[in-house]
Amino acid sequence: MKNKCIKYLLIISIIIMSIQSGCGANPADEVPLGEVNEAPDELPGEAEPGQPSAPDSLEDITEDVQTQGPPPVIEERKTINGMRQSYLTGEWVAEETATRRPVAVMIPNNAPAMPQYGLSMASIIYEAPVEGRITRLMAVFENYDDLDHIGPIRSSRDYFVYVAMGYEAIYCNWGLARPYVEELLRKDTVQNISAAVEGIHNPSDEAFGRLKRPGYATEFTGYLFIDGLEKAIKRQKYETEYDDAYVPPFTFAAEGFRAEYADKEDAVSIYPGGRTDNSGGYGVYNPYFEYDEEKQLYYRFQDGKKQIDEYDSSQLAVSNVVFQYCHGEVRDKKDYLAFGVHGEGDALVFTNGKVIEGTWERYGGDATPAKFYDEKGDEIIFNQGKTWICNIWDEYAEYLEYQ
Repeated sequence: MKNKCIKYLLIISIIIMSIQSGCGANPADEVPLGEVNEAPDELPGEAEPGQPSAPDSLEDITEDVQTQGPPPVIEERKTINGMRQSYLTGEWVAEETATRRPVAVMIPNNAPAMPQYGLSMASIIYEAPVEGRITRLMAVFENYDDLDHIGPIRSSRDYFVYVAMGYEAIYCNWGLARPYVEELLRKDTVQNISAAVEGIHNPSDEAFGRLKRPGYATEFTGYLFIDGLEKAIKRQKYETEYDDAYVPPFTFAAEGFRAEYADKEDAVSIYPGGRTDNSGGYGVYNPYFEYDEEKQLYYRFQDGKKQIDEYDSSQLAVSNVVFQYCHGEVRDKKDYLAFGVHGEGDALVFTNGKVIEGTWERYGGDATPAKFYDEKGDEIIFNQGKTWICNIWDEYAEYLEYQ
């Protein structure tokens, strides 16, 4: 399929505002390996005094812009007042954040691990089944400066590594399915920050530590610490900016516009594993998303409850949800799974309370992401904000529901 570009002429009037605020976290008590600093009182995510602030939304739009059909999209990124639109969310962020390679962090998603810490700051959350027929998350962070730590952090599976490579992300894990990941993580094309366990040949122990979590199993007490992460990236001599061949994963509606898809079917309740037990990965904890029309966000629920980030006590919410159908199979007696995250397959994209039926393609190699297309072969336009991608084992696609 060929991408069809949408070109529009915009005349913009941008008013620059300065937003003052600080940033902080709520770290837990910590045991050796890593240090958690005391958090200031201010809210995260806004510019500090003297720091660049995001430009205002576009106010003056040329009359030549079409009022019906697809909206104009973000094309060339430009730096304005120290800010640039993110490749992962389309939103205005500091230029150094927009151009910095993200980190992709493996995070458990089963009940004994809850609550997770820092997920609300991720730009993309990728969810896929693992052995035991539960799901695991890979959170992709471009802005992690406001966090002291992220986690708990868990072990690697190769299909997550391949997805992270498509985002040019630095991959972070504690443990691995050794028969399928060991050699992959040794490749020069995979830049990883990994805890020192058997099968890891370039460990970065300075990035990891444990927090006291009374009542939790040890496997759910390991975290990635941001100060150690930065030290490890420097010591490993990893490139910290996107290269010239970087391909953004999404096309976003331009500032001041929404991809409305008024002709598409409504879908405000989304169930990746349906509402009955099944062994496809989503049937154990029955996660789902509910669309809030006023806030234009999909809120995440799991196991009958809101899925909450311990960092700021917020419910996880995103602007876009994707169901990416992938071929899956069981590899061995340990129930390790394999998923095809290259090639092509069917897809459903949920945005603005609508569902767009389409496909995904990934033929450009490991360093390029999957791209999403509608039934006509045009690239689907995402609304600005965070995105949650659910890997749907195609054998179990019959169970998914939306309404």
